[in-house]
Amino acid sequence: MSKKFFEVFPTLKLNGGMQDLFEQVMVERVSATKRKDFLRIYISSDRLIQKADVFLVEQEMRKQFFPGAQMVIRIYEKFRLSSQYTPEKLMDIYRESILLELRDYSPIEYNLFKNADITYPADGKVMLTLEDTVLGKEKAEELVRILDKIYNERCGFSVEILTDYKEHKAARHKEEDEKRLAMQIAEISARAGYGTAGGSAEAAAGADGMVAGGAPVSVGAAGKDMAGSGAKAVPASESAAFGADGASAKTAAGAADRLSESGAKAQTAGSDAAGGKEAASAGGKTMMWNGPGTGAQGRLFRKERNAGPDGRRPMKRSDNPDVLYGRDFEEDAIPMEEVIGEIGDVVVRGKILNFDKRDIKNERSILIYDITDFTDTMTVKLFVATEQVSELTAEMKPGAFVKLKGTAVIDKFDHELTIGSIYGVKKIPDFTVSRSDTSVRKRVELHCHTKMSDMDGISEAKDIVKRAYKWGHPAIAITDHGVLQAFPDANHVWEDLWKAEKNKRKEAGEEEPDKQDFFKIIYGVEAYLVDDLREIVTNDKGQDFKGTFVVFDIETTGFSPVNNKIIEIGAVKVSEGQITERFSAFVNPEVPIPFEIEKLTGIQDDMVVGESTIDVILPQFLNFCGDAVLVAHNANFDMSFIMENCDRLSIAHNFTYVDTVGIARILLPGQAKHTLDAVAKTLGISLENHHRAVDDAEATAEIFVKFIPMLGEEGTDTLAKVNAMGKSSPEIVKKLPTHHAIILAKNNVGRMNLYRLVSESHLNYFARRPRIPKSLLQQYREGLILGSACEAGELYRALLDGKSDAEIARLVRFYDYLEIQPLGNNQYMIASEKLPNINSMEDIQEINRKIVKLGEQFHKPVVATCDVHFLDPGDEVYRRIIMTGQHFADADNQPPLYFRTTEEMLKEFAYLGSDKAEEVVITNTNRIADMIESISPVRPDKCPPVIENSDKLLTDICYKKAHELYGETLPEIVEARLKRELNSIISNGFAVMYIIAQKLVWKSVEDGYLVGSRGSVGSSFVANMAGITEVNSLSPHYLCPKCHYYDFDSEEVIAFSGGAGCDMPDKDCPVCGTPLQKEGFDIPFETFLGFKGDKEPDIDLNFSGEYQSKAHKYTEVIFGYGQTYRAGTIGTLADKTAFGYVKNYYEDHGERKRTCEINRLVMGCTGVRRSTGQHPGGIVVLPVGEDINSFTPVQHPANDMKTDIVTTHFDYHSIDHNLLKLDILGHDDPTMIRMLQDMTGIDPVKIPLDDKQVMSLFASTEALGIRPEQINGCKLGCLGIPEFGTEFAMQMVIDAKPKCFTDLVRIAGLAHGTDVWLGNAQTLIEEGKATISTAICCRDDIMIYLIHMGVDPALSFTIMESVRKGKGLKPEWEEAMIAANVPDWYIWSCKKIKYMFPKAHAAAYVMMAWRIAYCKINYPLAYYAAFFSIRASGFSYEMMCQGQQHLESVMADYKRRSDELSKKEQDSYRDMKIVQEMYARGFEFEPIDLFSAQARLFQVAGVNKLMPSLNSIDGLGEKAADAVVEAAKMGPFLSKDDFRERTKVSLTVTELMGRLGILGDLPESNQISLFDFAM
Repeated sequence: MSKKFFEVFPTLKLNGGMQDLFEQVMVERVSATKRKDFLRIYISSDRLIQKADVFLVEQEMRKQFFPGAQMVIRIYEKFRLSSQYTPEKLMDIYRESILLELRDYSPIEYNLFKNADITYPADGKVMLTLEDTVLGKEKAEELVRILDKIYNERCGFSVEILTDYKEHKAARHKEEDEKRLAMQIAEISARAGYGTAGGSAEAAAGADGMVAGGAPVSVGAAGKDMAGSGAKAVPASESAAFGADGASAKTAAGAADRLSESGAKAQTAGSDAAGGKEAASAGGKTMMWNGPGTGAQGRLFRKERNAGPDGRRPMKRSDNPDVLYGRDFEEDAIPMEEVIGEIGDVVVRGKILNFDKRDIKNERSILIYDITDFTDTMTVKLFVATEQVSELTAEMKPGAFVKLKGTAVIDKFDHELTIGSIYGVKKIPDFTVSRSDTSVRKRVELHCHTKMSDMDGISEAKDIVKRAYKWGHPAIAITDHGVLQAFPDANHVWEDLWKAEKNKRKEAGEEEPDKQDFFKIIYGVEAYLVDDLREIVTNDKGQDFKGTFVVFDIETTGFSPVNNKIIEIGAVKVSEGQITERFSAFVNPEVPIPFEIEKLTGIQDDMVVGESTIDVILPQFLNFCGDAVLVAHNANFDMSFIMENCDRLSIAHNFTYVDTVGIARILLPGQAKHTLDAVAKTLGISLENHHRAVDDAEATAEIFVKFIPMLGEEGTDTLAKVNAMGKSSPEIVKKLPTHHAIILAKNNVGRMNLYRLVSESHLNYFARRPRIPKSLLQQYREGLILGSACEAGELYRALLDGKSDAEIARLVRFYDYLEIQPLGNNQYMIASEKLPNINSMEDIQEINRKIVKLGEQFHKPVVATCDVHFLDPGDEVYRRIIMTGQHFADADNQPPLYFRTTEEMLKEFAYLGSDKAEEVVITNTNRIADMIESISPVRPDKCPPVIENSDKLLTDICYKKAHELYGETLPEIVEARLKRELNSIISNGFAVMYIIAQKLVWKSVEDGYLVGSRGSVGSSFVANMAGITEVNSLSPHYLCPKCHYYDFDSEEVIAFSGGAGCDMPDKDCPVCGTPLQKEGFDIPFETFLGFKGDKEPDIDLNFSGEYQSKAHKYTEVIFGYGQTYRAGTIGTLADKTAFGYVKNYYEDHGERKRTCEINRLVMGCTGVRRSTGQHPGGIVVLPVGEDINSFTPVQHPANDMKTDIVTTHFDYHSIDHNLLKLDILGHDDPTMIRMLQDMTGIDPVKIPLDDKQVMSLFASTEALGIRPEQINGCKLGCLGIPEFGTEFAMQMVIDAKPKCFTDLVRIAGLAHGTDVWLGNAQTLIEEGKATISTAICCRDDIMIYLIHMGVDPALSFTIMESVRKGKGLKPEWEEAMIAANVPDWYIWSCKKIKYMFPKAHAAAYVMMAWRIAYCKINYPLAYYAAFFSIRASGFSYEMMCQGQQHLESVMADYKRRSDELSKKEQDSYRDMKIVQEMYARGFEFEPIDLFSAQARLFQVAGVNKLMPSLNSIDGLGEKAADAVVEAAKMGPFLSKDDFRERTKVSLTVTELMGRLGILGDLPESNQISLFDFAM
């Protein structure tokens, strides 16, 4: 008795479509073998089920019901098909299933049937015509038997299978025959191995999975490739059986259907160039096992017999020049992936990836290498004498290839399997397989992605360009998805190649090459193109809405008007806004209705079998329509079927038709979707039987009737006006589908137009991706070449969907060239349910052939491209990992999107014939490249902004200020410095930059916010006179503010040279008795503009964080709207994220990888573009009259369409040589000083910089009135002071023992440098060789000191620049320093430095910090309020405001857990120290009052108390705190419920506030109890 399939298997889970299909299936019977290892399921169905679906269900049943068991499940199907099926129609629909079944059964029968012709000479007769070969005649009987079973037993026909023979057609391409033969041999070998005693196909192919020809075999079930998936081989008994009950069926292994490349492992296959001894195959490997005492323990401690006279063993103990370390050895290497566990001595080979050195005791060092052989990576550790390190590392360095012998042990420190106790290391040649392009004529790749294609491409632009150049290709195109951000990097590589070529020609005495003849980069983009050229009304003839309309809908067997059939037409006639007539008819398609269509529409074969065919129904429908305007929802689809069938029936047509989807987009712009059901719902129209033609037509008619008056309200009363309304707009474009298209810039005009398109696509049309509407592309098409792109292009999609010839022609005409790609790129289509017409590689070939024919027909060049996403086949692993990290379900099925050679591409397209293959691969790609000029993507010229009379304005400002300070007659030193600086600034065109900075700073100061200078701008005296910086860079001097007396050169003043003027003793003016001002920091101008005064200035300014946005806006006032842009940045996949991707990938696949192997894979994943952003303060200024698109496209940061901020599309570093970049940065110090000024009324500029109490904070806590033991033993009072309040900085202060302001400046320089304090100045001070006054602290120190010692000034400047950048000293510089008696410790210090801070920057920071420290002593409550409001990122009301005792108990807990504190807890612990100090000074917190507390700012409440801000409550963010403040203004809260309702604060935070007493005695709710009224 039959049962429904899911009654028998109720727990089986299938995907949606398959679930629906098998719900219609009946199970007739189930049987199993006695051993319970073979389950047969006999099913019946009224619907034809493709064999691929049957195989998939078998696979799911094995996976879900018998995981891990050796169970074979075989489904035997019988069909009860409708009368729509004929033998011919069955074969059309089912042939790919038969081939799939045959491919598992036998490659011989498969190929015979594949090449056979099938005809139908008479009813009940099927003629099978085979090729006339020996095999054909031998296997004919078997094929007839198989077809008989399929037709008659399985599908219920009664037909006779006849045979005939045709002449054997010799293979056109011998290589293809050989390849096919190799595949057949592989399949036969696999089956042979499987059919014997339980062996596997892999075993039959050899231990390393290789077959004849060395090609790796991938073994899969049901012909499906399982390579790399970890799937087990399929037992022989699982292959499809054609016998009636399976008992006598021939069985076959799940044979491979393609040869696959083995990725990175393939690179290591074979022997290395050192003599063929490194073969990694199983047969050639040697594993070495230790006997007792010979392992790591035994070898490590035994005395070496041949140690040297000093007791150390020599590094090399072999005469072989290839030996780098230890002894020579001859064993073969084994793959690293086979080194599992502590297996003793092993020999491996590999490439050194990275290297680290650690010095240990007894003048010895550990050298730690990560080495890979591309099957895995291992860490290798060598212990050598420190003096031998440089000799060994000269050869053993990253990039080198080595072979080594050592012991595999678990490292006790890293807990990773490591190779130690190294017996010997030898250098070997590169053993990886390097592909090269040996073709005489080279191709050009016109479709190539870099890491700038969002989380998609994984190759650097520079590597792609270098590879193309190395292979001798004449050009390479860069075409990332929607962006151009790889252009600058590609151009940098090209410039290097160009310079090298010019130098090479010059050295050879040849002429300089012509740029246009040299290798070129083609700059382009793979655009997301939107077809917005289609009108809402097609073929308008002047009609208005008073005429007659026929609103109709059709149902079809599929989406292609060429390949599919109409099965129903429904229509209603609308006259003067009223529905007057209806038309409804089924159409017999004369083909079976697919199950998906039946499920969608409810129309079954038996409903249409007796109906008229389209040749009858269509004229009836057209007669119903008459001259009416046709209306449909998505009219292009419906009309394509009507017009295609009109053409087939030779019916002339000249329709006017209207698309209600287009009207809906205009009238309902806020709606996300404009499908028929969505629009009907919005308009309140019933749609009960959706996807039935008559009902959909009725609903569409009602929609159209409602649209007519809505259009009238917009003044649209004719169809022509509808088209005018529907002209492309950003909102419409954002909702239209996108297709890929390649756009290449032909010349500089094209480059600018390309930039305009990309800018517009990001600024106005971005919706999930940057879209380019065709209308915009038409506007900017000059200088551009347009290609049809890949399978996601509209032409390829139209061919897949079977669009009409007219539609195909329309699309082809739009492009300049057409594109085809290797078959493997699109192989995923074969398994895709969405593409039922693609069932084999032959089908993909056929699409490519159609594109080639279209090229010939329309005279468009057809080019073959790779759609490059990675350089080499093995690189696909990186893309696989990244795509898995983004949760792509098919990430493991990576198409072969690698950069192919010319020969590889010619082989790929050999099926087109050798001549045509050469044309599409070589001739046409070069033809396109020859049409393109060699251009630069970035302009080479400098384009600073222009401010009229800036030279004179700057000069006037400086001299006016100088005279105000120094009197009418300027001191010679002032006059000379001003003249020298102004001459350099003005002659090099830098005055405008000073004026810009001056305007910004003056505006900020005018608005009440000080500005701190950054970088070396404080080195410029002009900057000080212009008010840009507070730092006066002249040497220390006295200055009288009243009579302008000055003293630069008295002995007392000269004693402070190199220091700060504020450190000089107080002194009254000898002329008028007024207290003298103490000025100057003694900073040379050269550190800012270079020794010649022509270095590009970089004026960085620290504005208050809360004023920064106003400063940015003010730049628009200075330069004009649209002339300033934020400096763009590119966010890429970082190491940490990539590490997680790699680790998770292998864990999810059940594999554990060593950390060093994960790190190797991480290197291939990092740098891939994730998003874009903006520099925190960078503003790029565009000169008036220039177009930003001549420099860079522009976009919103992170493509945020809600912001009005516009950034450069290129990373700002790429264009900083063209356009001025201002650094208008936000900083807490100016904000904190402004708050202190507001709270105290003190003018921060007037705070003395020589206050002794402030200086004492850097030695003790005495000025705060507390003892160290009150604050956890902290010895200093500078907690919470910028630059000096961290543990690191305070320890530096303790070690350095500063005595004056100058010392603090030097400490700030040390704190911001790299390798300037630790292991350098600190050591020198501890050893007594230097003091804080003599050690190198800031970059300026070096130049000043060397000049003082007698070193040439120009050389002194050069040395300073080299040392500050971490480039060290050249030997000749050391000699000059020694000759000038520069101490050895000073030279040693210079060589250690990696980065140095400018003194001007340090001075500006310390000035700000000093003012804050002054307030800490003299205005403590104001200081703590400002600190907690602005700088305390970890403040917690619950932990810190409940009294000193509670705070210190929490601190004790944190201190106990100090090694495991999170970042948030570390921030909180830092703030707790400041709170503890506040408590120790006798200050407390006032409990928060909801009606007086501020949202974000602490405030002084009484004599000794602070009121915390609302956002100091854990969980109450700034916006929520603002809401509480606003709610409190509306009056008291009635209850906790009322509080939550009015403030929207969460229940958790409300409960916390209740526990902390902040809500007082508020009841839980507003409900009033009767007892409240009791007396």
